[in-house]
Amino acid sequence: MSYDPYASYPYPQHPHPQHPPYPPPYPPRTAPPPSPTYPWRPPAPPEPEPRRTPSHPPLGHHSDLRILRSAYRWQRRVATLTALGYFTLFLILSAFAPSFMTTTVTDGLPTGLLLALLQLPVTWLAILLYEHTARGLVDPIADRIRKQSELDAKRAAVRR
Repeated sequence: MSYDPYASYPYPQHPHPQHPPYPPPYPPRTAPPPSPTYPWRPPAPPEPEPRRTPSHPPLGHHSDLRILRSAYRWQRRVATLTALGYFTLFLILSAFAPSFMTTTVTDGLPTGLLLALLQLPVTWLAILLYEHTARGLVDPIADRIRKQSELDAKRAAVRR
């Protein structure tokens, strides 16, 4: 015979009396009463020595990182817009000015082909512009932050 958990016959209901809640196993904790045998108090901890405040704020709290981010963002935008702007101009001229793109500059060289061939030098110009702004704007800020963080790390190591 097997057990049928979904039997169709009802089980008799046994009334279960409500059990009173069990008392907690331990009495509640209260502060011990003051004892006359221990009238002393432990000595107060000594005051910590005042720390020297550094002459400059820590690395994460100054604006050099914001300046670096904005310089890098400016650098990316200029280089990207140089390359993509020229390509977009070429596409717009190809779509909306076909008569201009088919005019010849010299014998057998249409303007559209000349503009297409100029895309490679414009891309190189965008790369050179990116490198130039990196050397002139972004790298000095990054070097200054790197030196400052090395100094902060050395100072923190000496304090410990």
